[in-house]
Amino acid sequence: MRMTVVVPTYNERDTVPLLLRRLAAVVERSGLDGEAVVVDDASPDGTGDVAARVALELRDIMPIVVAGRPGKAGLTSAVLEGVRRGRGDVVVVMDGDLSHPPEVVPDLLGAVAAGADVAVGSRYVAGGGVAGWPVHRRVLSWGAAHLARLLLGLRVRDPVSGFFAARRRIFEAVRFEGRGYKLLVEILASGRAGRIAEVPYRFTERAHGRSKLGAGEIAEYVRLLRRLRRSQITRHRRDADR
Repeated sequence: MRMTVVVPTYNERDTVPLLLRRLAAVVERSGLDGEAVVVDDASPDGTGDVAARVALELRDIMPIVVAGRPGKAGLTSAVLEGVRRGRGDVVVVMDGDLSHPPEVVPDLLGAVAAGADVAVGSRYVAGGGVAGWPVHRRVLSWGAAHLARLLLGLRVRDPVSGFFAARRRIFEAVRFEGRGYKLLVEILASGRAGRIAEVPYRFTERAHGRSKLGAGEIAEYVRLLRRLRRSQITRHRRDADR
């Protein structure tokens, strides 16, 4: 399988170089057939320029495409832009702030190679966890995951993970509604992913910059869940009428 790793970025010049170097080391060490696509939304700190320089440095190990966009247009559209620009059969989505360890990428790909349509990097299965989060962030994350499972009938323990791998056809089949940061929830709620695996990993809070999670993102997430639930009900009724 050929993989495309999509890394959406905004103001992450301090972490993207190390992320790409660690990812290239994983590709070289594991013998993976892969590329990376960094999608930068015109970061004021020059993240795109920094990523482009690192791409030149690593070009003999792993192809890295840096796609700049004129403004901040949301995480979902950034990931989908990366999918369009990539050529991999399997797409890995991960953050650019080093909260998602590149060393887990081979495990995600291994789960897909073993038959999964989606492999979720999970904080909430045995072997997974979170480091560096205050209590309120842990409660918010657990609540978001629990709410998605409850409203959408999902069995995945970490449906709000931002670290996952999926077959390209999944991205092409789902009609994405959200503008927020929970792309995986839409994939899982769509019913397009037949077999799902969860791969444990330990989430590490960003060492530089500030989290982009705020009241607006939380409100958008709740609205997204409501839309997805309505879509599920409509789909179930349509299927029942056939």
